[in-house]
Amino acid sequence: MEPGTNRPTDRDEANRTDVELTVRRQHDIPPAIRALGPADPDYIDVFTLLTHDASHRSPEQWARAAFEDVAGLPGQFIWRVLLGLRLQRRAAPDHLAGWKIADRCDRWIRLEAHSWMLTGHLVVQVGDEQVSMATILCYDRPMGARIWSLLSAVHRRLAPGLLRDAHRVQQPGPRR
Repeated sequence: MEPGTNRPTDRDEANRTDVELTVRRQHDIPPAIRALGPADPDYIDVFTLLTHDASHRSPEQWARAAFEDVAGLPGQFIWRVLLGLRLQRRAAPDHLAGWKIADRCDRWIRLEAHSWMLTGHLVVQVGDEQVSMATILCYDRPMGARIWSLLSAVHRRLAPGLLRDAHRVQQPGPRR
């Protein structure tokens, strides 16, 4: 801070890691992301974080930060208990946060999990200055639609923070 003011110095501003990052919900689903999921999903949303350093990490690193480090136990509760997803219990090279790594390439990763009522896909796609996270669901039984209609508003409220926090936990230096 500049002495006698509340204004940060240029150096203070350059060292901040808590700068508010822009996350937007994409209402027009990009064809590249739509092509990674099932042909006719019942639900799909995409949130995109804009950041100059998105491509410094792989899609798997972004997914691990978001779904393992940030979502953690609360995410596991939602996925396992509320959605009934059958996730791997132990760490395995072909799983991430319990989700099966269904497919991947250098710009995206697609995770998949099943429950008795729905099938879920999580897609993380990395671009030069953005990272996108898609949630894609297929309802296998009518109960899947009923449960997701209750949870989807919470999901849409939490998703931007999930991406911001995934960015934060991947930054070098001390964590708060």
